[in-house]
Amino acid sequence: MNGALAANLADLAETLRRSTVKVREGRHGIGSGVIWDSNGLIVTNSHVVQNRTVSVETSDGRQFPAKVKARNPQRDLAALEVKATDLPQTTKGHSERLRVGELVFALGNPMGLTGAVATGVIHALGPVEGLEHQTWIQADVRLAPGNSGGPLADARGRVIGVNSMIARGLGLAVPVDSIERFLRGEKEQPELGVTIEPVAVPASGRNILGLLVAEVVPGSAAQRAGLRRGDVLVSSGRRFFEQPLDLLTAIRNSPPPSRRLELELLRGGKQQSVEVTLES
Repeated sequence: MNGALAANLADLAETLRRSTVKVREGRHGIGSGVIWDSNGLIVTNSHVVQNRTVSVETSDGRQFPAKVKARNPQRDLAALEVKATDLPQTTKGHSERLRVGELVFALGNPMGLTGAVATGVIHALGPVEGLEHQTWIQADVRLAPGNSGGPLADARGRVIGVNSMIARGLGLAVPVDSIERFLRGEKEQPELGVTIEPVAVPASGRNILGLLVAEVVPGSAAQRAGLRRGDVLVSSGRRFFEQPLDLLTAIRNSPPPSRRLELELLRGGKQQSVEVTLES
């Protein structure tokens, strides 16, 4: 590594340290957090702040009592508020533009250390088995207790996620786009309101994937659109499903604010289309 590159990486790490805080819960629990806004908004993990007594310590040693402004345990996110101004807020990136293999940096306060840095690359982007159908940034960075709630940044120092946990040897981070939706009070994704089972559907001399509607949730977007138990969903926007997660992708990609989704289905052996206005 040449001297200029090493100096640039050291400067990047120092900038990230200034926008990373210690989050203390009671006397002993220590996690990390990210200064999201200079006027006192801190983002961390929900599991870091399960009690009411929370304080925040900035990189220059200042300490502030913090108020838990919002929590989403399912997404493991929490927003804290401290009475402070002109804090060194983070620079945000865009998680939808990430690519596997990109260099990333994880900042936090693990094992009693302050502002520790770990490096790695993005291993995968997407859901993780056993953690519902939420998107995670999966990176081979070394995380430890105390890293939770700290930033995951790209090679330009832009925060692309908040570190949450380790699964199958990889660090999992909540993507920055999901964090922005959380802060706006939006759900992680719109909801269709069906339970599906994959089935084989004969079409043009071959089998294609169909998603059998086994249950329709009362009051859901699916019920309002007239979907019924026994319908077989075969495509969205005239693109056939190749795997069950394709339906989830179509739901996520439905354009706001209307969140309308066009589905093609088989009912009684006949193909028809239905437009669903999703819950947001």
